[in-house]
Amino acid sequence: MITQRKGWDTAYEWKAVTLLTIGFGLVGLDRWIIGPLLPAISADLHLNYQDAGGVIGALGLAWGVAALVLGGLSDRIGRKKVLVPAIVLFSLLSGFTGMAGSLTALLLFRAIMGVTEGAFCPTSFAATAEASKPSRRGLLQGVQQSAFPLFGLAFAPIIATQLLAITSWRWVFVLVAMPGLIIAALLAVTIREPGTIKESHAHAPERAQISAVFRHRNVWLGMLSLCCAMTGIFVMSALVPSYLTDYLKLNNEQMGFITSAIGFGGFFGQFGLPGLSDLFGRKVMAIIGFLGGAIFLYFFIQCGPSPGTLFALLFGTTIFAFGLFALITGPVATEAAPLGLISLAAGIIIGTGEIFGGGVAPFIAGAIAQHYGIQFVLYFALGGLLLGALFSLFLQETAPGEAKSTVSRLDRPERKSNWVIGSEES
Repeated sequence: MITQRKGWDTAYEWKAVTLLTIGFGLVGLDRWIIGPLLPAISADLHLNYQDAGGVIGALGLAWGVAALVLGGLSDRIGRKKVLVPAIVLFSLLSGFTGMAGSLTALLLFRAIMGVTEGAFCPTSFAATAEASKPSRRGLLQGVQQSAFPLFGLAFAPIIATQLLAITSWRWVFVLVAMPGLIIAALLAVTIREPGTIKESHAHAPERAQISAVFRHRNVWLGMLSLCCAMTGIFVMSALVPSYLTDYLKLNNEQMGFITSAIGFGGFFGQFGLPGLSDLFGRKVMAIIGFLGGAIFLYFFIQCGPSPGTLFALLFGTTIFAFGLFALITGPVATEAAPLGLISLAAGIIIGTGEIFGGGVAPFIAGAIAQHYGIQFVLYFALGGLLLGALFSLFLQETAPGEAKSTVSRLDRPERKSNWVIGSEES
């Protein structure tokens, strides 16, 4: 039995956050390992730029719809009942991707995989928020999300190219699917459910109505801002490798080196930007993130075939772009959530961002590349970042240290009795 205790349960906090971090890293690996494998897949299955954009977009669309529809499921049935089946299924579906013999099969496997990842994503963010002490919530949610670009966009190109030297692209998908099954077992025995705090559960206030999610303006602004941030993230992640080889005429080794900057920059950004928002506020860091990402991306577009400079500029762009993803889907989303609907609020914001930024935007970018030239897709990403800066101007500040007159909903004493493990005292 999990009991309310005077000190914060730091041991559980770090165990839970570590497993959820690895789990979300595997989401990134299984999702983005396809990027550096696309040249081999395209040659085998005869895909063009628009087909490639469609494969990336199909998963994003399915992820977004699933996050919208299933985002609040774990608020009702429990975190483990969503987390464990989801990670098992998306790991298996990643392996099934290697069995695809046509574009149709590839689209089907990736779309179903998107459904399972869309269910995992908001649930894992809610579980991390519940395990984290409020004073370091932004940092720990950022740490969890930083594994997504590290595994998926920094390690994946290295893993893919090394494995391709000894096996086919089909077996690469099978091999990278295996770690998820191990993490699923560990999550099953580690994650605690919010409703198991029996001493305080009897006094827990009634859960808010679903319609209350939309009463906080940060939910609406989070949806719009995330669409903009994810347009930048996913257009770059999907098509920068082809831009480097087809437009700048760099070789595969140079492309792999430069593309890894997306993952390493995203890693530092996804814990750095939310962590700084604990100190300086969510709104300020959102504005800085959009403007910083846009400035670096502009100079990346203007840069010629210089691998070192391209790496540095792409690294800078993705520090801000991926940091925005973690900031908006983490503390901005969870602090705008009404009582008992944390996963639902996160799912609505994530789902909307995924449907457009992760689904529609790659389709649009693929069409732009196919009909006008791949170099123009980067201007599409740049426009998304600049528009996001405009939306961020209207965010309401919710960081506990920055909004003392309007205390974050997650930090109110009555809220803690409903789901927080331990107390805020250290």
